Amino acid sequence: MLAALLVPHETITIYRRTGISNLTGNLSGLKTGQLKRLERLGKRRTDSNLIISAEIAREMGELSVEIKRQIGLLLDRSGQVETVIIGDHKKIVIPALSHIRSAGGRLKGLRCVHTHLAGEDLTEDDLMDLLFLRLDLMAMIKVLDSGLPERIYAVHLIPAPVDGKNWHFLPPVVPSRQPANFLELIAALEDEFSRSAASRKSDAGKDRAILISVTTKAKTGAQESMDELVELVRSDDVEVLETIIQRRDKINPKLIIGKGKLAEIMLTALKRNANLLIFDQELNPSQVRSITDHTELRVIDRTQLILDIFARRALSREGKLQIEMAQLKYLLPRLGQRDDALSRLTGGIGGRGPGETKLEVDRRRINDRLSKLDKRLKQVGQERHHRRSRRRKKDLPVISLVGYTNAGKSTLLNSLTKSNIYAEDKLFATLDPTSRRLRFPEDVEVIVTDTVGFIRNLPAELLKAFKATLEELHEADLLVHVIDISNPRFAEQIRVVEEVLEELDLADITIMQVYNKIDKADPVFVRELLERSDAVAVSAINPATFAPFLEKARKLVLKKWNGHQDVA
Repeated sequence: MLAALLVPHETITIYRRTGISNLTGNLSGLKTGQLKRLERLGKRRTDSNLIISAEIAREMGELSVEIKRQIGLLLDRSGQVETVIIGDHKKIVIPALSHIRSAGGRLKGLRCVHTHLAGEDLTEDDLMDLLFLRLDLMAMIKVLDSGLPERIYAVHLIPAPVDGKNWHFLPPVVPSRQPANFLELIAALEDEFSRSAASRKSDAGKDRAILISVTTKAKTGAQESMDELVELVRSDDVEVLETIIQRRDKINPKLIIGKGKLAEIMLTALKRNANLLIFDQELNPSQVRSITDHTELRVIDRTQLILDIFARRALSREGKLQIEMAQLKYLLPRLGQRDDALSRLTGGIGGRGPGETKLEVDRRRINDRLSKLDKRLKQVGQERHHRRSRRRKKDLPVISLVGYTNAGKSTLLNSLTKSNIYAEDKLFATLDPTSRRLRFPEDVEVIVTDTVGFIRNLPAELLKAFKATLEELHEADLLVHVIDISNPRFAEQIRVVEEVLEELDLADITIMQVYNKIDKADPVFVRELLERSDAVAVSAINPATFAPFLEKARKLVLKKWNGHQDVA
């Protein structure tokens, strides 16, 4: 048995749902009388405290032998048959159950009972369906050649693995001798799942996420990227329940991750009351839909997470316009997926900020909105250009702080200029550019500008949206590249920043490297680095370390500025 989304493409054509009943599956070749009997089966109700009544079990067995196909029933907790599924001799295909939702820590509220004709036990596919669909119970009736049911074999999920298994098999039972305790069993299971979730309950209103990364390379690089994803998630005020890295020879084009691993993730989400999956890789619309349909959880990728952080942090009119434009450009190609995968994002992480109410608007309205945003940004850009022109007329050199996110740029600006701009130990704490005046010891006054930090795999649309803001960097006489020397991955962060600066055509501006956070680094290591480079070292929280920085910055600015004056 396989969930509907895992059916090979070539078999889908024979699986259909009738328009006049709750039959679905392989109906081709069945006689009118057989179809009517199956339809009558779909109107039956069993005792809600039994897995299936002995009478219905016998009827299923006789019909299965007659049509030589497996028959499955989906029953709700009242015992009413919701759907009749007709398969082939070896399997049935459970249709998508997107119309039925599971609350956090709860099961689906449906049980599946199906026939096996060849004497086989419950299969791995049966167990996967149990996990993927969060069924109350997966039950199988072994049917004898005579059509009589031999026994009912059933399995259900459990909150905590036993011997590495996340399910428990019930003792086989003859249909006529079942214990009448089905609802009691399910109530006890849901109580266990709820207690398991409650024991890990977090602050009210917080998203609870499982972070996932899939790589075809060594796990070392994936772990570094995952560590950064954890920091991004923390910056967005989301609770991280678990991080999962899977190495695969080939990425699954539909689900990204392997089916078995996804089943484990679903059970973890059920036990820990997770409501969000965050992938370190960028997902295309069909992948988001497939994973969402399987898990019934909100699914976002790294790009959408970064957009969400920016939507939270942008304060200026220009910043909000830029974020809205980036959000809409991200959404535009995903409008073809007009389904639950999109609507489930509304109002939560990945769907907040200026673009929040536009998730369901059509393509034409989004394009109209993008045109308006583009005009407004051009207008704001002109205003920014005029401000820069006025600054130039005052003959003030400009120093721009650049660097990886959370390198300490805002803290350095605060300490240098005795300001109090927002600075926090979070990624992308600063989005809107901020300028302050700084007077060097020799009465040379400059403008120091703080800018948005960079990050690996920065969404292309976001970089384009912020190019108007980053244009200010072209006016700088000196770029100060602030580097968090205490970060073990500082060399990779330097490379990322240099690549972004090159992409922004800023390579011709003088760049000064500043190793920050020396208070958190090994002094011997810092000294060795300084001997091999032309950088200076500071601790942004300790002005006593600023002397080498101020002296070198003054010399570089005056050299560039005097060159401007000579040309003038």
